[in-house]
Amino acid sequence: MSRNVQVILLCEDRQHEAFARRFLTRAGRRLKVQRIEINPKGRGSAEQFVRERFPKELAYYRTRKHRVEQALVVLIDADKKDLAARIAQLDAACVEAGHQPRQPDERVAIFVPARNIETWLAYLEGRTVKEDEDYPRLNRERDCQQHVEQLYDMCQDGTLRHPSPPSLEAACAEYRSRLQA
Repeated sequence: MSRNVQVILLCEDRQHEAFARRFLTRAGRRLKVQRIEINPKGRGSAEQFVRERFPKELAYYRTRKHRVEQALVVLIDADKKDLAARIAQLDAACVEAGHQPRQPDERVAIFVPARNIETWLAYLEGRTVKEDEDYPRLNRERDCQQHVEQLYDMCQDGTLRHPSPPSLEAACAEYRSRLQA
Protein backbone atom coordinates (compact mmCIF):
# COMPACT_ATOMS: atom_id res chain seq x y z
CA MET A 1 0.00 0.00 0.00
CA SER A 2 1.53 3.23 -1.04
CA ARG A 3 -1.17 5.71 -0.04
CA ASN A 4 -3.44 6.05 2.95
CA VAL A 5 -6.33 3.64 2.85
CA GLN A 6 -9.71 4.91 4.00
CA VAL A 7 -11.42 2.17 6.01
CA ILE A 8 -15.11 1.73 6.59
CA LEU A 9 -15.73 -0.44 9.63
CA LEU A 10 -18.97 -2.45 9.84
CA CYS A 11 -19.42 -4.25 13.13
CA GLU A 12 -21.89 -5.59 15.66
CA ASP A 13 -20.97 -3.74 18.84
CA ARG A 14 -18.54 -1.49 20.72
CA GLN A 15 -16.21 -4.38 21.60
CA HIS A 16 -15.83 -5.18 17.90
CA GLU A 17 -15.22 -1.51 17.19
CA ALA A 18 -12.59 -1.12 19.92
CA PHE A 19 -10.79 -4.27 18.85
CA ALA A 20 -10.80 -3.41 15.13
CA ARG A 21 -9.80 0.22 15.65
CA ARG A 22 -6.87 -0.73 17.82
CA PHE A 23 -5.76 -3.44 15.41
CA LEU A 24 -5.95 -1.13 12.40
CA THR A 25 -4.07 1.58 14.30
CA ARG A 26 -1.38 -0.94 15.21
CA ALA A 27 -1.26 -2.13 11.59
CA GLY A 28 0.02 1.23 10.48
CA ARG A 29 -0.52 4.82 9.57
CA ARG A 30 -1.86 3.92 6.15
CA LEU A 31 -5.09 2.37 7.44
CA LYS A 32 -7.38 5.21 8.58
CA VAL A 33 -10.87 4.52 9.87
CA GLN A 34 -13.11 7.03 8.08
CA ARG A 35 -16.54 5.77 9.09
CA ILE A 36 -18.02 3.24 11.50
CA GLU A 37 -21.34 1.51 11.05
CA ILE A 38 -22.39 -0.19 14.27
CA ASN A 39 -25.65 -1.69 15.43
CA PRO A 40 -27.51 0.91 17.52
CA LYS A 41 -27.71 -0.43 21.07
CA GLY A 42 -31.07 -1.94 21.88
CA ARG A 43 -32.24 -2.06 18.26
CA GLY A 44 -32.50 -5.73 17.46
CA SER A 45 -30.01 -8.36 16.43
CA ALA A 46 -26.47 -7.04 15.93
CA GLU A 47 -25.66 -9.92 13.59
CA GLN A 48 -28.74 -9.10 11.51
CA PHE A 49 -27.71 -5.44 11.36
CA VAL A 50 -24.32 -6.35 9.89
CA ARG A 51 -25.82 -8.90 7.49
CA GLU A 52 -28.40 -6.40 6.18
CA ARG A 53 -25.96 -3.50 6.00
CA PHE A 54 -23.16 -5.43 4.26
CA PRO A 55 -24.57 -5.26 0.68
CA LYS A 56 -25.00 -1.47 0.96
CA GLU A 57 -21.46 -0.97 2.24
CA LEU A 58 -20.04 -3.31 -0.40
CA ALA A 59 -21.87 -1.35 -3.12
CA TYR A 60 -20.52 1.91 -1.68
CA TYR A 61 -17.00 0.46 -1.64
CA ARG A 62 -17.33 -0.54 -5.28
CA THR A 63 -18.50 2.90 -6.41
CA ARG A 64 -15.43 4.54 -4.87
CA LYS A 65 -12.65 1.94 -5.17
CA HIS A 66 -11.26 3.38 -8.39
CA ARG A 67 -11.12 6.94 -7.06
CA VAL A 68 -9.95 6.44 -3.48
CA GLU A 69 -7.71 3.88 -1.77
CA GLN A 70 -10.18 2.24 0.56
CA ALA A 71 -11.13 -0.93 2.39
CA LEU A 72 -14.22 -2.38 4.01
CA VAL A 73 -13.65 -4.23 7.28
CA VAL A 74 -16.49 -6.34 8.65
CA LEU A 75 -16.71 -8.01 12.07
CA ILE A 76 -19.60 -10.38 12.67
CA ASP A 77 -19.76 -13.08 15.34
CA ALA A 78 -20.30 -16.66 14.20
CA ASP A 79 -22.59 -17.26 17.19
CA LYS A 80 -23.78 -20.85 16.70
CA LYS A 81 -22.73 -21.00 13.05
CA ASP A 82 -19.28 -21.49 11.57
CA LEU A 83 -17.13 -19.21 9.44
CA ALA A 84 -18.27 -20.67 6.11
CA ALA A 85 -21.95 -20.39 7.05
CA ARG A 86 -21.57 -16.75 8.11
CA ILE A 87 -19.73 -15.85 4.90
CA ALA A 88 -22.43 -17.68 2.90
CA GLN A 89 -25.07 -15.57 4.67
CA LEU A 90 -23.27 -12.37 3.70
CA ASP A 91 -22.95 -13.59 0.11
CA ALA A 92 -26.65 -14.46 0.04
CA ALA A 93 -27.54 -11.00 1.40
CA CYS A 94 -25.59 -9.47 -1.49
CA VAL A 95 -27.32 -11.61 -4.09
CA GLU A 96 -30.71 -10.84 -2.54
CA ALA A 97 -29.92 -7.12 -2.77
CA GLY A 98 -28.91 -7.49 -6.43
CA HIS A 99 -25.14 -7.29 -5.91
CA GLN A 100 -22.31 -9.70 -6.62
CA PRO A 101 -20.80 -11.26 -3.51
CA ARG A 102 -17.34 -10.11 -2.43
CA GLN A 103 -14.70 -10.79 -5.06
CA PRO A 104 -11.18 -12.15 -4.42
CA ASP A 105 -9.48 -8.97 -5.65
CA GLU A 106 -11.48 -6.61 -3.42
CA ARG A 107 -10.03 -5.07 -0.27
CA VAL A 108 -13.02 -6.28 1.74
CA ALA A 109 -11.98 -8.16 4.88
CA ILE A 110 -14.53 -10.19 6.83
CA PHE A 111 -13.58 -11.33 10.33
CA VAL A 112 -15.82 -13.90 12.00
CA PRO A 113 -14.94 -14.62 15.64
CA ALA A 114 -16.39 -17.96 16.69
CA ARG A 115 -18.44 -18.22 18.92
CA ASN A 116 -17.88 -14.51 19.51
CA ILE A 117 -15.03 -12.05 20.00
CA GLU A 118 -14.72 -12.99 23.67
CA THR A 119 -13.35 -16.36 22.46
CA TRP A 120 -10.48 -14.53 20.75
CA LEU A 121 -9.90 -12.35 23.80
CA ALA A 122 -9.74 -15.40 26.09
CA TYR A 123 -7.27 -17.08 23.71
CA LEU A 124 -5.12 -13.95 23.62
CA GLU A 125 -5.06 -13.96 27.43
CA GLY A 126 -3.32 -17.33 27.19
CA ARG A 127 -6.27 -19.63 27.73
CA THR A 128 -7.04 -22.73 25.70
CA VAL A 129 -10.44 -22.09 24.15
CA LYS A 130 -13.22 -23.93 22.37
CA GLU A 131 -15.14 -22.01 19.76
CA ASP A 132 -18.50 -23.38 20.86
CA GLU A 133 -18.19 -22.11 24.46
CA ASP A 134 -18.98 -18.72 25.95
CA TYR A 135 -16.27 -16.59 27.55
CA PRO A 136 -16.71 -13.51 29.74
CA ARG A 137 -16.78 -9.98 28.37
CA LEU A 138 -14.11 -7.46 29.28
CA ASN A 139 -15.12 -4.90 31.88
CA ARG A 140 -14.37 -2.10 29.41
CA GLU A 141 -14.10 -2.43 25.66
CA ARG A 142 -10.86 -0.47 25.57
CA ASP A 143 -9.18 -3.08 27.77
CA CYS A 144 -8.56 -5.13 24.63
CA GLN A 145 -5.36 -3.20 23.79
CA GLN A 146 -3.01 -5.88 25.15
CA HIS A 147 -4.93 -8.53 23.21
CA VAL A 148 -4.62 -6.53 20.00
CA GLU A 149 -0.86 -6.10 20.49
CA GLN A 150 -0.42 -9.85 20.88
CA LEU A 151 -2.62 -10.67 17.90
CA TYR A 152 -0.89 -8.18 15.65
CA ASP A 153 2.53 -9.60 16.50
CA MET A 154 1.32 -13.16 15.95
CA CYS A 155 -0.33 -12.29 12.63
CA GLN A 156 2.84 -10.51 11.46
CA ASP A 157 4.91 -13.58 12.35
CA GLY A 158 2.35 -15.83 10.68
CA THR A 159 2.12 -18.05 13.72
CA LEU A 160 -0.49 -18.25 16.43
CA ARG A 161 0.08 -20.01 19.74
CA HIS A 162 -1.20 -23.60 19.55
CA PRO A 163 -3.91 -24.68 19.88
CA SER A 164 -5.37 -21.65 18.15
CA PRO A 165 -9.02 -21.04 17.27
CA PRO A 166 -9.59 -21.79 13.56
CA SER A 167 -11.59 -18.56 13.22
CA LEU A 168 -8.58 -16.56 14.43
CA GLU A 169 -6.27 -18.37 12.00
CA ALA A 170 -8.71 -17.45 9.23
CA ALA A 171 -8.76 -13.84 10.45
CA CYS A 172 -4.97 -13.56 10.26
CA ALA A 173 -5.01 -14.99 6.74
CA GLU A 174 -7.81 -12.58 5.80
CA TYR A 175 -5.80 -9.65 7.16
CA ARG A 176 -2.68 -10.64 5.23
CA SER A 177 -4.50 -11.25 1.95
CA ARG A 178 -7.06 -8.43 2.01
CA LEU A 179 -5.51 -5.57 3.97
CA GLN A 180 -1.76 -6.02 3.86
CA ALA A 181 -1.53 -6.62 0.13
